[in-house]
Amino acid sequence: MKSFKTIFLVTCLAALSIKSNAQEVVANPYTSSNKGKFFLYWGANRGFYSSSDIHFKGDDYNFTVHNTKAVDKPKGWHIDYINPTRMTIPQTNFRLGYYFTDKYSISFGFDHMKYVMVNGQEAFVDGTYPNKGNYGEVLENGNTKITDEFLQFEHTDGLNYVNLELARTEDISKFVGIYNTDKVQFNAIAGVGSGVLFPRTNAKVLGRERNDEFKVAGFGVSAKGGVNVTVFKHFFVQYETKVGYINILKTPVSNKPNEYAKHDFTFLESVFVVGGLFRL
Repeated sequence: MKSFKTIFLVTCLAALSIKSNAQEVVANPYTSSNKGKFFLYWGANRGFYSSSDIHFKGDDYNFTVHNTKAVDKPKGWHIDYINPTRMTIPQTNFRLGYYFTDKYSISFGFDHMKYVMVNGQEAFVDGTYPNKGNYGEVLENGNTKITDEFLQFEHTDGLNYVNLELARTEDISKFVGIYNTDKVQFNAIAGVGSGVLFPRTNAKVLGRERNDEFKVAGFGVSAKGGVNVTVFKHFFVQYETKVGYINILKTPVSNKPNEYAKHDFTFLESVFVVGGLFRL
């Protein structure tokens, strides 16, 4: 009888242990821990830029266009975003990252933005260049009209910000009434980044030969905030707003190494991406 009681007691304790472990599994779903996970995403962006003073230096010219306005070059809803042979043509974002804790991740990526100086705008230009007034640029008020014959300048293939980011992810599912996060999970994201600019600058100065060349040309810093919706543990959509500063120290404007442009500006980037989250 004593042996039977001992066996019964051990069986009950084992059952309670199994039940406790099962409850723990239910209470701690896959999405409750991010440490050791990788993520990958791809998407699109819109860019907004502050005015900047662009300085142009060459063999026979040295001038600055002040308070220059620029815009991005969106493509809208287009098949190119998912066409493998043309995915780098629109304004796109790519990122690969790793969670080294449950909340913090480090990632590498590039923001393929586009920057186009607005032609036809009126600006103040100081400095020297040959044949002044022959490009339809001189205005009666002393300002300069940025005509196609005078100056074309853009980073359209593109304003490539190649960067590292450190980010924090916070699960906010319970605040919207979701508790089974293995099906749907809401996250808030904040991060900071820094990197280099690798633009392909398309420039034509004073009607001369066009230049279109990739080159490491400067640096950038940025900060972002966003929201993420993860479904079925592994797939997500994400929206981010990113603000930053870019300094183009020297980008070529002709095939001569001593002819270049430089400028710095702030930017606001709106980003929408889709991605995956997984463990190896």
